[in-house]
Amino acid sequence: MSPLYRVRVCVKEVNGNCAMNYKPGDSFTVERFYISDMGRGICIHALSSMLTLLSPLLKGVSARVLGIGEQDDIGYVQCPDPGRPYTCGGTVVFELKREKIEHDT
Repeated sequence: MSPLYRVRVCVKEVNGNCAMNYKPGDSFTVERFYISDMGRGICIHALSSMLTLLSPLLKGVSARVLGIGEQDDIGYVQCPDPGRPYTCGGTVVFELKREKIEHDT
């Protein structure tokens, strides 16, 4: 049986004005295809930037293989809002950190 993973999504940096008012250190966890411990809303634009990467990470594909990081367990994505001078928003960089979890018995 292959290992199971969770992915901790953490705000690494904010450039400009994030409409969700994300701050570095804000985070949530994705585990077994659901989002947990979110505590606040998740920006649908930011989620769209990481959605196709979360499933492979949860199944054990390396961030390095996916082309989003230099380490197997840590990758980076950013929301698609370019910020000024194109929009009044800003770009948020997210760190996706993969962690092994135990199988249910």
